[in-house]
Amino acid sequence: MTMPTTHLWVRAECRDNEQRVGVTPQGVAQLIDAGLQVTVEESPSRIIGIDGFKAAGAEIAAEGSWRDAPLDAIVFGLKELPDDGSPLRHRHIMFGHAYKGQSAGQKLLARFREGGGTLYDLEYLVDESGRRVAAFGYWAGYAGAAVSLFGWAAQTQGQTCPAMSTWPDAKAMCTQLSNEMQKTGQAAPTALVIGALGRVGTGAADLCRQMGVSVTGWDMQETAHGGPFPEILQHELFFNCILAQPGCPVFVPKGSESAHRNLRVIGDIACDPDSAYNPVPVYDRATTWAEPVIRVHEQPPLDVMAIDNLPSLLPLESSEDFAGQLLPHLKTLGSLQSGVWGRAHQIFETHVSQLNAGAN
Repeated sequence: MTMPTTHLWVRAECRDNEQRVGVTPQGVAQLIDAGLQVTVEESPSRIIGIDGFKAAGAEIAAEGSWRDAPLDAIVFGLKELPDDGSPLRHRHIMFGHAYKGQSAGQKLLARFREGGGTLYDLEYLVDESGRRVAAFGYWAGYAGAAVSLFGWAAQTQGQTCPAMSTWPDAKAMCTQLSNEMQKTGQAAPTALVIGALGRVGTGAADLCRQMGVSVTGWDMQETAHGGPFPEILQHELFFNCILAQPGCPVFVPKGSESAHRNLRVIGDIACDPDSAYNPVPVYDRATTWAEPVIRVHEQPPLDVMAIDNLPSLLPLESSEDFAGQLLPHLKTLGSLQSGVWGRAHQIFETHVSQLNAGAN
């Protein structure tokens, strides 16, 4: 008796400005060689064209047709599903943002409960030590540092940061950024990166150094005393690359805006303004591609960049990097009860049971 073939259904993304994909054509070819059946939906916005997936051996389906996919298919996307309230019958791999009390997350879990489906949240795919097996952190840091430097260049010329859009690749972004920095007629600024040893901080520091920006890298050792941190105000750029959590120090407290400072732009790449533990409480809302910075003080100016989907600005590199990290685990989808998938399933079941308890 032959085992049923594992069927991975790669859906098109429906979020505006989202061109990323979690598997490449090369990855699809490897999955098929490993015995999986792969279907890829057509998408007008995906950074990698459908022809590459077709050549790799994938079956091609219409955009949004995952709703009618066989019930045993595992539907794979990155960002949120259409918020139409429909019951979710399939097993889904995606970033659900459903386990931290978010109201939208609770609605999503209720849809899974109603339809009998399962969420394998990409944020909670972890190894035995609890470390995530795939993340977009590096390119979040890289793009976040770039947008912040665009903001610095504009501010230096008496303007505010212009609207952002996707770049075809990192080289194109860096060429444009270099041109904007040259227009200022000033030497490159200095930057302090907190979380410099992590994925996000490494990406931010790499971009800065590529642009000639002198970087001071801090991590846990330099922040262990809990503050204050006057060194931050002595740099023209500051990048927060660590997540807000209990016990997290405040790096730029309220009142710092009017202090004597060299600081001109804060890149809050971790971007957690709604958290009670926000280490940069000089602002209170995320920024957008259309308005990348908030000016929190006029003279001297201080801008905050806090975009929450930074890797989407570089969809090619971020897709290839993430897909490469995730591919070995996609090959194990036939064993959903163990390893990273088993752990993710257990987390889902725990939160659905809590949802059920709250409903009773």
